[in-house]
Amino acid sequence: MGIEEELFCLDAETLEPAAFPTEHLDGERLKAELFTTMVELATPVCATVEEAIAELAKLRAQAKELAAEQGLVLAAAGTWPPAVPEEQPVTAEEVLRRFADYAGPSARRQYCCGLHVHVGVESAEACMERLEAVLPWLPLVLALSANSPYLAGQETGLASTRAEILTLLPRTGAPPVFGSYADWERFAKRLVELGLADSYARIWWDARPHPRYGTLELRMPDQPTRLDATAALTALLQALVAGAEPGGPADRGLYAQNRWAALRFGRAAELVHPDGSRLVPVSALLDELLEGLEPVARRLGGSHLLAPLAELDQAGEQLELGRREGLRPLCESLVELT
Repeated sequence: MGIEEELFCLDAETLEPAAFPTEHLDGERLKAELFTTMVELATPVCATVEEAIAELAKLRAQAKELAAEQGLVLAAAGTWPPAVPEEQPVTAEEVLRRFADYAGPSARRQYCCGLHVHVGVESAEACMERLEAVLPWLPLVLALSANSPYLAGQETGLASTRAEILTLLPRTGAPPVFGSYADWERFAKRLVELGLADSYARIWWDARPHPRYGTLELRMPDQPTRLDATAALTALLQALVAGAEPGGPADRGLYAQNRWAALRFGRAAELVHPDGSRLVPVSALLDELLEGLEPVARRLGGSHLLAPLAELDQAGEQLELGRREGLRPLCESLVELT
């Protein structure tokens, strides 16, 4: 397994977005993002969540030190509260420039950060089965991770503004139903052949196969601020991939409803139960899921990391501090907690 985090880079004095020093981007562990004022941290292949979090802690520390040399700081959140997305400079890499030109205003709105978790699977067909098994539970993961209630200095009324912003792009949300891995592969190749994408990496579904790594990549969570939240969400997703009960193609209609409810209300959402029978509060649905996955998480060595999920409400924390003290103290807190 492996983890990718996306962080904002900021001027240490003003806390306004500022470019991460390109000379320190190695394309492997520290990567360029669509905007110059973001940086991606990527762990190597790890055997356990605990190992991946240890690697991520080192990467956060390394990136923080490199940024500090230039008078910069880093912050982890789904959106940067005061930033205006359209004002952020696009990275000069050709592939990113081409995408920005193609997607236009939709691309310029994508100033948001997410947590991407890669979980190794044993075969291509197993990847597609696992994708369908985990999909009904991913809106719950979004509700738990919601961490972007501000945009351009204003409350948006959404717990995860990032999740809404992503829907401006093509090929987002739930993937279509594919009968087999070969069907998915044909779809991805067709996009490349038609010139609509330079690779399958330009498919931004909430969950997607990643054949180069041999993983199912889960892209649903907002970027957590605290590392223990990243650990908890990663351990949950790993256990979900390993332990979710297969049941055929997931209901895309219920998925769309639950995804919207999760991004709107976050921790306070009521979601349609994956069996389609009733509405369930997030906390109750989490309890049910954890009860079923606890033996799997324990076997994988990540069960002790799940505890923060019980109280995790990052969007609520942001709003409480922002309303009480204002955006500057909120931004300072996000930097400190990162």
